[in-house]
Amino acid sequence: MSHNLLAWGICALSVAGVIFRPFKWPEAVWAASGALLIVLLGLLPVSDALGAVWKGMDVYLFLIGMMLLSEAGRREGLFDWVAALAVNHARASPRRLFLLVYIVGTVVTTFLSNDATAVVLTPAVFAVARKADARALPLVFVCAFIANAASFVLPISNPANLVLYGNHIPALSAWLARFALPSLLSIVVTYAVLRWTQRRQLEGRCNENLPHEPLSVSGRVALGGIGITAVSLLVVSALDVQLGLPTAILGVLTTAVLQIRRGTSPWPLLKDISWGVLPLVAGLFVLVEMLNRTGVIRMLAAIVNNGAKHAEIGTAALSGVTIAIISNVLNNLPAGLIASSTVALARSPQRVIDALLIGVDLGPNLSITGSLATILWLTAIRREGQDVGFWTFFKVGMLVMPPALLFAITARIFIG
Repeated sequence: MSHNLLAWGICALSVAGVIFRPFKWPEAVWAASGALLIVLLGLLPVSDALGAVWKGMDVYLFLIGMMLLSEAGRREGLFDWVAALAVNHARASPRRLFLLVYIVGTVVTTFLSNDATAVVLTPAVFAVARKADARALPLVFVCAFIANAASFVLPISNPANLVLYGNHIPALSAWLARFALPSLLSIVVTYAVLRWTQRRQLEGRCNENLPHEPLSVSGRVALGGIGITAVSLLVVSALDVQLGLPTAILGVLTTAVLQIRRGTSPWPLLKDISWGVLPLVAGLFVLVEMLNRTGVIRMLAAIVNNGAKHAEIGTAALSGVTIAIISNVLNNLPAGLIASSTVALARSPQRVIDALLIGVDLGPNLSITGSLATILWLTAIRREGQDVGFWTFFKVGMLVMPPALLFAITARIFIG
């Protein structure tokens, strides 16, 4: 028991470090340090820790591909080109610009994943704000919130979906039958509440009729790489193939084509990528493995199994809300791992599993540490000279997330 208490204490302190970033140290430092300390103290064998790190390989590859595509697009002026288009279509209205960004964010999240919205779209939105001479914060808030609100439209919309369902992703037709209405409600309710919270920041007028030069050849290559990646992800998802390797390959190929065409070294591009997110994810996977070894998963499985036998609908609703909260404490990728292990052990009904997925995907809109996508978003805005503290995000999130979660889970529970 003393070993368990020590392990839980280290996990709690690591998570607190990720949330509050003492000394302004990066989130990865705290997650990786906690994982390393657990191994050094002998609480988790090295082989088990390495096995936990290996479980995240598909996620690492997926992130590497997306970060390469994002940086290539930024360097080739793709985001500035998108920005000019958006500003001119907004016709001097910050409110219309807000809606345009939300629509684009929904499309990107649906077909490229919520991490792509954080990594690829956020720099473009900053370019939009600069060109429009509009307040940046309401527009970049869109990137953070839609990344989670639209992340269960398709199986590929969020890597956490793959984590929770493992090798048993439902067929696309079955997925849409169960999640189309909850996703629509999530997107619409999130927009309505977020738009209301930002109403004062969206007053006035912004620039319009900006000069719009054609996209360069290199910019078209970057855009093509992102487009091909989107189509490929749909195809490999339908074939039940993991997404990480294809995404990484396409990211590397796109970057290589651009560098060869320019005749330049790839090192400047690689140096500008936020590689710290990889040890962050690896550390979180190790922390979850530690919780698994202390019996937490078995205890949760027993609770869920007993509840589902006596009150399936109530258990589904409570499970969805609970995992939504846990995702903000632990991050939704490890929370998804915990949920996946729990439902597999408990042999939970489909309604309970689906409610858990909605909680894992949508719950992180409460805080900046709730999902990997939000942490990636935070990294992206820091690169642009903007920062959002935990409480600043939380004050918006506690208004936006609960009603969207309530509508989405209720819709799924009563669909059948």
